[in-house]
Amino acid sequence: MRSNNNIEEVNYLIVGAGVSGLSFANQVKHKSYLIVEKDDEAGGYCKTIKKQGFVWDYSGHFFHFRDPKIRSFLLKRMAKNTVVDVVKNSKIYYKGSYVDFPFQKNINQLPKKEFLDCLNDLYKTKKTKPRSFKQMVYNNYGRSIAEKFLIPYNEKLYACDLDSLDQNAMGRFFPQASLKEILKHFKKPSNNSYNTTFTYPMNGAMQYIHALLKDLKTERILLNESVIKIDAKNKIAYTTKRTIKYKHLISSVPFPKLLSVTKTPFNKKHFSSNKVLVFNLGFDSKGNSEHHWVYFPDKKYRFYRIGYYDNIIQKNRMSLYVEIGLKTKAKVNVTKELSRVLNGLKKASIITDQKLIASHHVVMDPAYVHINKRSQEVFLNKQKLLQKQGIYSIGRYGGWKYCSIEDNIIEAFELSKKLLKGTNR
Repeated sequence: MRSNNNIEEVNYLIVGAGVSGLSFANQVKHKSYLIVEKDDEAGGYCKTIKKQGFVWDYSGHFFHFRDPKIRSFLLKRMAKNTVVDVVKNSKIYYKGSYVDFPFQKNINQLPKKEFLDCLNDLYKTKKTKPRSFKQMVYNNYGRSIAEKFLIPYNEKLYACDLDSLDQNAMGRFFPQASLKEILKHFKKPSNNSYNTTFTYPMNGAMQYIHALLKDLKTERILLNESVIKIDAKNKIAYTTKRTIKYKHLISSVPFPKLLSVTKTPFNKKHFSSNKVLVFNLGFDSKGNSEHHWVYFPDKKYRFYRIGYYDNIIQKNRMSLYVEIGLKTKAKVNVTKELSRVLNGLKKASIITDQKLIASHHVVMDPAYVHINKRSQEVFLNKQKLLQKQGIYSIGRYGGWKYCSIEDNIIEAFELSKKLLKGTNR
């Protein structure tokens, strides 16, 4: 890395110090690189808050490792015996009772009439080619399952009409099941899914970020600094503090933001998303549940999901995260929303005689991107254009997709190998 006329020069300029950016940096750490991060610490949404003895993340960040090499890469950079392996216990709160997740495989747990309605509709499904996420749900599972859980829950999560989403908007993360698999599950229930087991650090998900930071030089991570303009033709980035000339630029910022700073023309309507208001709540005593997280499809509850940190890391005071899906333009009244959340928790008997003694909130925007055919066409077209100019957009928001944290690490590793092989430096 050298300076010329107050212009810093690097081989790799990494925009964003979240999981994707840090993972890429780990693979090029012996080369010339800089990381630019607008926040005052690394981590992106994978941050941990500690307050009055409670340990919370921005939201529920649980690693579902499929690749043992990724697991090993992280764990060997962390203190021993600080990460717990957990067998998932997830439920759906449905009409005052708990049903096992996924709903479509456990309809036999519903009252007899509702179960028969679901089963009857399953037999009558028509396997036509769906044109949207909503139609995929109706086509595959019938009206009863769709309208009892799959549609109301996902409408609360995405905060949009599900007809506007592509049938594969959630990819492998949507728990697909055929009629044969559902019937088989009645006889021999199993907890198999992509997240049957997960890991979680006792001191919060930020420990994974610390693992990614372990081999990186702090002076190459520029905090409290934003990229405000990118001259793609001349490969020069302008930040709030300096000018940087690069050979390759790797970005994990939301894709529309990257298009804006590179002055790449695009229609904002093609890239929509929701935002999620997260409350982290600490109480003076334990609750009456052993669940890890619970889904709430009923619209009378403001939140779509809650999770129990205390049941994951075995603490003696109830510690919750509570998630509310909102439209991007929705105004957030934190006091009003917290009151609605607490009332909902009492109504569902999550809170009985516990007293709230600590709280925290954060708004994640964007949170879940709205994937449809048009957005993907535009993304791929713009992505190809940027790559020809040496700009690579990766990660959940850089790739404008639904994926896991492990997927982000793998993607960053693969890109680094590709670029290192192409340059040999």
